[in-house]
Amino acid sequence: MDVGMMWFDPDPRSGFGDKIEKAAAYYRGKYGRTPTLCYVHPATAGGASPSAVGGVEVRTTRSVLPNHYWLGIGVRNAGSN
Repeated sequence: MDVGMMWFDPDPRSGFGDKIEKAAAYYRGKYGRTPTLCYVHPATAGGASPSAVGGVEVRTTRSVLPNHYWLGIGVRNAGSN
């Protein structure tokens, strides 16, 4: 993913999956496309490594701050258009 939308949600009352689904819904409304990939900090994922939430692939990385969700369209194959 080269470009994406950063979403911040520190609400302790919402679950991890709910936060991703809320961010994905906002992304769809704003950009007219469904995100396929979401990067989160390992601490935000709660130590678990979920593979997908609502059709959005989830990956952990320390490059994203805790409580932030970086959503966008994943690149399947860099050699194809």
